[in-house]
Amino acid sequence: MPDHPVVPIAGCLHTESMRNVLVRGVPDDVHAELQRRAARHGLSLQQYLSRELELLARRPELEDVLERIAGRRGGRVGVDQAARDLRAERGS
Repeated sequence: MPDHPVVPIAGCLHTESMRNVLVRGVPDDVHAELQRRAARHGLSLQQYLSRELELLARRPELEDVLERIAGRRGGRVGVDQAARDLRAERGS
C-alpha cells in the first residue's frame, strides 16, 4: 500500500500531500517567456515553475546571509566596518 493515498479529484489523481499554488494576473509577456523557458528545458510549464520555486525556496535571502556572516568570528574587521570601508573606497 502506498505511503500517500491517491485521491481522485475532478477526474485527476493527486496525492494528498501535494500543495498547490495559484498565481493570478500574470502578464502575457511574462507567461510567454516562462513557457519558452520551460520548452527550452523540455519541461511543461508546471514542471518548470515547480523546479524554479523549489530553487527559490532553497536559496537563502540576503538578510539571512548577512546575519550568518555577522555572527562569524576570527576576522579583525566586522561586517559594518567592511561595508563602511567599501562605501568610502567607492566614493559613495
